[in-house]
Amino acid sequence: MTNDAMQIDVGTLGPYLERTIEGFNGPVSAQKFAGGQSNPTFLLKAASGNYVLRRQPGGPLLKSAHAVDREFRVLEALTKTDVPVARAYHLCTDRDVIGTMFYVMSFEEGRIFWNPAFPEIARDQRGEYYDAIVRAMATLHDVDVDSVGLSDYGRAGNYFERQINLWTRQYRASETSRIDAMEKLIAWLPLHCPADDGMRSLVHGDFRVDNLIFDSQECRIKAMLDWELSTLGNPLADLAYFCMCLRLPANGPVAGLQGMNRAALGIPDEKAIVARYCELRGIPGIYGWSFYLAVSFFRLAAIAQGVKKRAMEGNASHVNAGAVGEMVEQLAQMAVSALEEQS
Repeated sequence: MTNDAMQIDVGTLGPYLERTIEGFNGPVSAQKFAGGQSNPTFLLKAASGNYVLRRQPGGPLLKSAHAVDREFRVLEALTKTDVPVARAYHLCTDRDVIGTMFYVMSFEEGRIFWNPAFPEIARDQRGEYYDAIVRAMATLHDVDVDSVGLSDYGRAGNYFERQINLWTRQYRASETSRIDAMEKLIAWLPLHCPADDGMRSLVHGDFRVDNLIFDSQECRIKAMLDWELSTLGNPLADLAYFCMCLRLPANGPVAGLQGMNRAALGIPDEKAIVARYCELRGIPGIYGWSFYLAVSFFRLAAIAQGVKKRAMEGNASHVNAGAVGEMVEQLAQMAVSALEEQS
């Protein structure tokens, strides 16, 4: 963690949380986690225990971005399900308290793995960890959104068409230079959207290894983190995004498994991951897999472009924001390569 506690006025925050969260007792200190490209996240230490605070970043915000209120809503809803999440305590929409909207949730003790090669885990156990990840994803996608009060959490139908339009707009809003691969994707993707198959689930939107907290002693996921991009949509978006992340370079700001021998590592290959997901959800094989991968790379490129723009303007929340921003062209080219690979 980096010592950015001065970004929060704890003298104002502590008394406010004592009034709004049952059992909360100060004094309170705040320390920013090193992770979190979009919404700065802080560990709060108080006399009553540890908590986590997620806030919007300072400065101008793109429309619909940094929606911490949506994160809070989905966390509250998922406490009624088997999906592992932190407990949501309080949402503050009064920007006068610390300068931006924020929410507070429980601090879940455990392990976060930043490297999808799982070097901390014995080779013969890594397959079990990957199976836990795929099972957690399937559990999320099996949630009955109507019964948990999330039937209006996203628009119905044409999910990928809307996602392509959204991230094209977000990319254009933060564009700093012309990237030929992005222009190719912006032209190609809308013309090749598969017909709407009616699949409708709660989609996490940023499903990757480092957004999961595992139990410290056993292969069990305690909480899924970072719900900012969650919505209702096609669950294959999460599956493709997870597999896309595993294709990234091993030494990049977001670590992947590119060029690594998965069999030697004891990690299932992409085909096995997809097959296991389909088995768990009782669905047939996936047609047009390359399209879903390309959309995932395109979206991550648009997100990275937003990080780059904020870094240039001095509003980025992460020390590696510049490195993430430099990935935009590479990600766009990987999207194009995915289409060529399986065309």
